[in-house]
Amino acid sequence: MSARQLSSWRAAREDASAFLRLWLNLTCRRARRLRPLSSHRSNYNRMADLSLSLTQQTPGDSAAIERLDERAFGPGRFARSAYRLREGVEPDYALSFVARVGTLLVGANRMTTIRCGQALALLLGPLTVDPAFRSGGIGEALVQKSLEAAREAGHTLVLLVGDLPYYERMGFQPVPPGQITFIGPVDPDRLLYCELVEGALAAVGGRVRRVRAR
Repeated sequence: MSARQLSSWRAAREDASAFLRLWLNLTCRRARRLRPLSSHRSNYNRMADLSLSLTQQTPGDSAAIERLDERAFGPGRFARSAYRLREGVEPDYALSFVARVGTLLVGANRMTTIRCGQALALLLGPLTVDPAFRSGGIGEALVQKSLEAAREAGHTLVLLVGDLPYYERMGFQPVPPGQITFIGPVDPDRLLYCELVEGALAAVGGRVRRVRAR
């Protein structure tokens, strides 16, 4: 990627974040100007909270999620090992969720079925939150929603590549060295797992591979 292209991407990302911050500020001001009459207090509170909602992803969300990933991660995301593992594979839409503030899509989390040796597992990510809406708990809410849905659907194990200090509070811990071989180079300290059923990690091992749709 040339220096000119990188500069253009950074400028576009900053412009998008600035627009979202302006939209958020104007929406908050509008909500504060409304008088919370008793008969409309619940509606006022929802506007003041900007109506954050988590819903299942659909194929129709793909374009908005792609734009969100571009703003958050830039073109470097295509070289990541986890991206290569997900490439060409549809997510499990029943376990993948998006976050919206009002009608604006501000976060997304994807769950994809993978194979670890002979056993099946789930790969979590990318977890993306628009830079203008970070530090608000949206990412953690998306992860917890996906984990709950996966547990209810009967899945036993979730893997991801990410930072332990962030994901540890959601139940993730490092995979024991050498137990799982990831596609491409991965920092072993960032290969994490969460058991949805106790003892699930002991049943998997070997190389991680894609699971193609039939």
